[in-house]
Order: sequence, then C-alpha cells, then structure tokens
Amino acid sequence: MREQIGIDRLTGLIAFARAGSLGSYTAAARSLSVSPSAVSKSIQRLEKQFGVSLFTRTTRSLTLTAEGRDLHERALKLLHDADEIEQAARAARTEPTGTLRIAASLPIGLHIIAPALPEFRRLHPKVTIDLRLSDQMVDLVEGGFDLAVRIGDLPDSSLLSRQLLPYRLCCYASPQYLAGRSPPTRPDQLEEHETVNLRYQNSGQLFRWPFLVGGREVEILPPSGIIVDASEAVLAAIAAGAGIGMATSFMAGAWVSRGALVPVLADHAVERHNITALWPESRRSNPAVRAFLDTLVELS
Repeated sequence: MREQIGIDRLTGLIAFARAGSLGSYTAAARSLSVSPSAVSKSIQRLEKQFGVSLFTRTTRSLTLTAEGRDLHERALKLLHDADEIEQAARAARTEPTGTLRIAASLPIGLHIIAPALPEFRRLHPKVTIDLRLSDQMVDLVEGGFDLAVRIGDLPDSSLLSRQLLPYRLCCYASPQYLAGRSPPTRPDQLEEHETVNLRYQNSGQLFRWPFLVGGREVEILPPSGIIVDASEAVLAAIAAGAGIGMATSFMAGAWVSRGALVPVLADHAVERHNITALWPESRRSNPAVRAFLDTLVELS
C-alpha cells in the first residue's frame, strides 16, 4: 500500500519548487507569503524524508543538485496543478457553472420560471437547468434541490428565503361568456353566474375566492358547475366560455393579452406577496443559485 502524502511533505514540495525556480529562499518566501526560515525548514524536512540533498548552498547562491534537478521538474508540475486548483476554486466562487436543480409548482414553473430560462441561459451558458414541476411539497435537502419557488404561506424552516414578485387574484371570463350578460359589479352577484372553481390536490378543499369589500378582505365560495384540480384547467374552461373563474394575474396575463379573457370585478381584486424562493444554507454561496435569484428578483 502506497503511503499517503502528508501536509508537511506537500508544503515542502511547494517551497522546493518555488526556491528552485527563483534561486533563493528569500524570493520563494516572498512569493508564498511566508518567512525565509519557514521555507528553509520545510525544505530541510523534505530532504530528510527523501534522504537526498536538493540544493548546494553557499553564502551567495542556491543551486539544485543533480537529484534536485530531476525532482524539481516533478515538483513544478505539482505547483502548476495546485495553481489550477486555486483558479478553479476562484472561478467556482464567481462564475455560475454546473447543474441547477429547481423545484416549483406547475403554475409557477410554467408562467414565471420557464419564460425566464432562455435569457438566464444566454447570460450563463455553463449552467444546465433541471426544473421539476409538482404541486407536492418536496424536501429540498433530501431531494438534492438547489432552489425552490413556492406560493402561499410557508411553515417555519431552516431554509433561506427571499420574497419575489407580488401578484393579483382576480376574476376573469371570456368575451364570449359575457356577451349578452351583465357582468357582476359586486362579489355576491357571482351567484347569478356560471363559475369554475379549483379543488386543491393536496387537501381536497375547494378554493375560497378572496375579495376586497369595503376596505377589508372577505372570502366567498361560489356555487360552481365545474370544479377542476388544476389551475390551468380553470383558465382553459373559462376561456372556452364556461363562466367566471378566479386566477392569478401572472397566469391569466397571457390569456388577457390575446383577448381570450377579460378581468371581472377588478375593483375587488386582492394583492398577494407570497411567492417565495427558498434554498438550503449549503447553497448560500453557490454562484448559479445566486445568479438565478438575481434573475427572479428582476422579474419583481
């Protein structure tokens, strides 16, 4: 079994490589930010361990011995490798690289994260994105995720967090549905309309619609002829003329832009500030995580 190299020997080899190249202990010490005596002692220990003399010393010069010249080339390679390791570590602290594993719910992933990925990849081509979309809560540490983006109130945890863009919860309907009908002007008038509601997959509970009424927030559970368990299905149904539904502004925005949906009861819409980015303490200094957080913050 080969003997593993010790720290003292490694330190001696680095001091030997520098002294051999620079021709003096003083110059080697200056380049390594240590004292000349530290360089001298390291090389003396190395010579004792190897059982050979590496330098011929006089009061005026420091010359490699025959054995020293042979070993010096090998020591220079070691020094070069050490420099490369240092440069790689420095680059890792500053340049985003590697795979970035992100967890998010389907709406967040489709409407916030996915549209931001092309520009992020243009700026950081050495980062590969692995985006996992699920409405189930995942354990970031056990799942090996670098970052998660979640919506809603979050339990206390040891994860680091940052609040992201605000959004509005508003009712929407298609122009087709509203044609020939009087749109509601108060939330209680929803009982006179067809509505589409959401059932949460995790709890099985129906979504209670929040509204601002008289300066305070109230919740209404409208009688709905269509209930679905995916927010995308709410939008698809109301865009097809099924009635009125409630959705987040970041999801409904594209539908509104192309004229498939229009806001309803907009004066009673509520604003939320509960989209949050979360990441483990171990990813605090990860350059790819920091860069992606910057991208998300710019969306706010």
